[in-house]
Amino acid sequence: MIPLFNINRWVVENFRHLTWEQVQSWFVFDSQKPLLFNSALFLGLFLVFYFFYILTQKTHRLRIAYVVAFSLFFYYKSSGIFFLLIIFSSILDYVIAKLIYDEKSNFYRKFYLIVSLLVNLVLLGYFKYTNFFIDNTNLIFDRNFELQEIILPVGISFYTFQTLSYTIDVYRKQLEPTKSFIDFLFFVSFFPQLVAGPIVRASDFIPQIYKRLNLTKEEFNAALFLIVGGLLKKAVISDYISINFVDRVFDAPSSYTSFENLMASYGYAIQIYCDFSGYSDMAIGLALLMGFWLPPNFRTPYQSASITEFWRRWHISLSTWLRDYLYISLGGNRNGKFRTYINLFLTMLLGGLWHGASWKFVFWGTLHGLALAFERFFGNLIKLPKNHLIKTLQILLTFHFVAFCWLFFRAKDFQTAFLIIDNIGKLTFNPNQWLIIAQGYQNVFLLLLIGFVWHFLPNSVIKLLQKSFYTTPLFGKAILLAFVYWIVYATASAGPQPFIYFQF
Repeated sequence: MIPLFNINRWVVENFRHLTWEQVQSWFVFDSQKPLLFNSALFLGLFLVFYFFYILTQKTHRLRIAYVVAFSLFFYYKSSGIFFLLIIFSSILDYVIAKLIYDEKSNFYRKFYLIVSLLVNLVLLGYFKYTNFFIDNTNLIFDRNFELQEIILPVGISFYTFQTLSYTIDVYRKQLEPTKSFIDFLFFVSFFPQLVAGPIVRASDFIPQIYKRLNLTKEEFNAALFLIVGGLLKKAVISDYISINFVDRVFDAPSSYTSFENLMASYGYAIQIYCDFSGYSDMAIGLALLMGFWLPPNFRTPYQSASITEFWRRWHISLSTWLRDYLYISLGGNRNGKFRTYINLFLTMLLGGLWHGASWKFVFWGTLHGLALAFERFFGNLIKLPKNHLIKTLQILLTFHFVAFCWLFFRAKDFQTAFLIIDNIGKLTFNPNQWLIIAQGYQNVFLLLLIGFVWHFLPNSVIKLLQKSFYTTPLFGKAILLAFVYWIVYATASAGPQPFIYFQF
């Protein structure tokens, strides 16, 4: 009863002194408080939205227009005036796709595709890479060009890849254009996955727009299960260990012991997984509540026995997009083994650059590209025996390589990353000191342990948990969801934290 009492008290305390200015703030963009899935404001807005959404299900056009309006509002609350940019991109690619589809000449079809690629990539390049280009130009040519004050629109990399997949699929004659612009805008702006994925393929999503929506009991249960799990992973595990441990160590590595540097490295590995997979779970769950299927984006990636397998399990929607639209376009494995290694390397290098306008992201992508090429080369020469010991060693090696690469992904610069590596290299066997440190960070280390245990749970245990949740009465599910939001509220020490991939 304590959680329910605290929830009631929180409601009373927060609504007793509610002012008109606070109500207005719910609907006005605030760059310091973007609308997040793990916020109380989103919960309230979604409940109101969902109530009317149910009422519109029998009227296709009204439902589409209603969701588009809410999606654009959601993006406005995340990125302000840049919601106009997503409308512009949608108009551009809708028109170009129609031109490509209707055109008989291969020359003009290719011309229209190039226009789409150039405009989309120039927009992405301007917002994301202008200052990166200026900074490197100043460094290489000893110039002093001023950096521009450019705000990166949230999720621009995600929806740009989605619109590109649409025009490319139409060009490849693998997809017919949508029946109307509003249908295409629905696909591009669909709010559950708009700002941080999964990157949805037009060929997978658009046909669902025209199907009669029918949410089954099993789908409803699966959606709630995903949302609850996503909230716990993101707002409890990821945010808590980030604010109370990982961020502190990465901000000042030399102020902490070698053991703390090592544990912060492990901490970031589970933090970024819980953060991003938690968001994806919530996005997939919210979409499922609305009757739409989104592809899974994570499949226990740290259980991978190779880097190749890791990229089949981590950010699946991005890795498959890069495979189908970049790696295959470069030639894939069609032009000999050496060219295959080059294509793998270039794909991951560009994938690293997609994540951020910094050489440390390029280096991160380069490390993964080299690892993929290395595995492909030696995998053809060496056949390891298949047994539990060998697989366990492969999983451990793969995880530690990934965790090592995350250092460059997370650190503010190369100097910080190499400083952490140097500090970890000085680690000595001192269990008494480790125990004292663990006791000082007992809540953090407990959540770290929970995060890793959760990740490595056998599928049979996960299915048992799902079955138990599915058979719980609706009232029990409501209590559980309220309890989860109370835990989120109780553990939040600095308000709802933005998702890591918002910056990409």
